[in-house]
Amino acid sequence: MLTKFFIFHFSFFVFCLLLSSCNSPYVSKKRGYFNITLPQRSYQKFDKEGFPYTFEYPTYANIVRDSTYFDASPENPYWVNIDFPQFNGRVFLSYKIVGGAAPYKIKDSKGMYKDSMGINKFDRMVNDAFNLTNKNDVIATSIRDSAIHTANGVHGVFFKVGGNAATAKQFFLSDTTKNFIRGALYFEVTPNVDSLRPVQDFLQKDLEHLINTFKWRSN
Repeated sequence: MLTKFFIFHFSFFVFCLLLSSCNSPYVSKKRGYFNITLPQRSYQKFDKEGFPYTFEYPTYANIVRDSTYFDASPENPYWVNIDFPQFNGRVFLSYKIVGGAAPYKIKDSKGMYKDSMGINKFDRMVNDAFNLTNKNDVIATSIRDSAIHTANGVHGVFFKVGGNAATAKQFFLSDTTKNFIRGALYFEVTPNVDSLRPVQDFLQKDLEHLINTFKWRSN
């Protein structure tokens, strides 16, 4: 009798518990992301002696000289990185001299790549900039480019890559005769367009400021 009494009351308790849970309203939870505190905008000038260019960059960023490029040394000392420690982000700025000699990868008859010296032709560097951007087309939802013409006489192209691309903001600037620089924004995190969008939108304004204040040094 005691066993039957226990089973009856336990079953009744479970039934009431299930009935109570069925009557509880279901509320869906939206996917959340970390709240990111954005700094107050302010800028400082990069005007290092000997460099062929100057520009303004945020005070919450650091500039370091790029000592390696894919485990190789840059072809000149004017490659720099703009680091954003708060966002684990970095803008790579790679400078090339139009008409200057530079190492290139050449495919041989066996399909293997080898290092070879070539000339930095303007048309070739422009094509390389477009090709590097289009490498994201496998995962990109869109790739948009727009021409750059600033009050300082600087010209180039800005690329916006949609989706979970490794770099959503890229650009190049040139005077077509001597100087060429390419910039690309990367983050040291797994690309996720939803979580990175607030930071990308914020840094978009900083990139625009960098470009609009960019100047080539006159010889």
